[in-house]
Amino acid sequence: MFAIYGHQNAARLAFYGLYALQHRGQQSAGIVTAGQGDGFAFKKGMGLVSEVFHEDDFSRLPGHIACGHVGYASAGSYRDIQPFSIRYNDQFFTLTMTGGILNGPSLRRRLEKEGSIFQTDSDSELIMHLLARHMHQGLEQGLISALNLLRGAYCLLLMTNDSLIAARDPRGFRPLCLGRMEDAYILASETCALDLMDAVYLREVEPGEILFVNRQGLRSLKPFTPLKHAHCIFEFVYFARPDSNVFGQNVYLARKRQGEILAEENRTVTAKFAMSFPDSGTYAALGYSAARGIPFEMGIIRNHYVGRTFIQPSPDIRDFQIKIKLNPVRELVRGQEVIVVDDSIVRGTTIKARVQSLRRAGAAKIKALIASPPCRHACYYGVDFLGRGELMAGSHTVEETMRLLDLDDLRYLSAGGLLRSVRAEKNADFCLACFDNNYPLPPEEERD
Repeated sequence: MFAIYGHQNAARLAFYGLYALQHRGQQSAGIVTAGQGDGFAFKKGMGLVSEVFHEDDFSRLPGHIACGHVGYASAGSYRDIQPFSIRYNDQFFTLTMTGGILNGPSLRRRLEKEGSIFQTDSDSELIMHLLARHMHQGLEQGLISALNLLRGAYCLLLMTNDSLIAARDPRGFRPLCLGRMEDAYILASETCALDLMDAVYLREVEPGEILFVNRQGLRSLKPFTPLKHAHCIFEFVYFARPDSNVFGQNVYLARKRQGEILAEENRTVTAKFAMSFPDSGTYAALGYSAARGIPFEMGIIRNHYVGRTFIQPSPDIRDFQIKIKLNPVRELVRGQEVIVVDDSIVRGTTIKARVQSLRRAGAAKIKALIASPPCRHACYYGVDFLGRGELMAGSHTVEETMRLLDLDDLRYLSAGGLLRSVRAEKNADFCLACFDNNYPLPPEEERD
């Protein structure tokens, strides 16, 4: 998500911001603008940011306020693409969000019984309906009342004709930051979007905070009961860009520490060199290599014109892109024992294809070190895996996984080691539910 208030080129800057955040979603993109006249202008579509938007679009997106979103988990329908906009009592509202609302199905059923008509399956539309039900209290109190009904994870941006509002759930599952560029304020999922336009990072939007941005400047409310934080640790494993700071820490340095701790925990694993499956495994591999004192080699070369595989919508597309994304350096790996450091094993499709390619290139032994624990459990808070059946470690032991992937050895970073990599203790404010099944918000009672 990206939004900007108070800049004459708001749409263009939103485009740049979404471009920087492209790694967070490759299926769809959208931008809505306001602040010139009474209405909104919008453009959205399926595909990458660079495919959806073109130079002549910016002249058709006037206004000094813009809100944008890149998505990866929509049903593939144009109507599901965020931002989501409505007209209510002669006012326009646009909302975009990340996360997952656990009690969304039950809230939706209740609203439908009371006469609400839904056009999409998105949580954004659900929140809009809840807001409309409480607008008689005024926008501020109505938003508070609507958000008080939600159980789950959310970072949201709400745009009106003359203001921008940000809100983050009290546990702070997903990241959201505040920046400034001259007189304009910026809200973004990650700090890398601020860096692209030389904006100044001010701070995170705090868990449980609602932030109002308008002509009067900034105004902060903290209307919710404080709760123990549950920052998504998978942001540091895979999801966030390495040059970003999330939850107050740099992602690159955290991933290097994961590799260093992997080396501490697996001193008996030996090989001539260490390598990674680029790009997300590279930073842990660098840390591992330095800690073990063995060379780091680029044993596989990435085609940088192919997008990420984990967040593609279709298994068929995912498998195809894996085959063209990475290619081994045959002369380097032939006849060698190699240690491959990777960030995680989710579905197992990517690593299986890459191990096969290393076998075909002649690698004698392949030992995989994974810079996170086995991912065994569903995520209900905004990461795109929702069932144990999708997760290789959810239905297979480590030994079975090793055989299925044709590996000679397989080791995972411990949960304690992962927490150490983000300078945290056992009781720290992180969510590890996908690894340890300890859900900050139990999903069983609320989800269909």
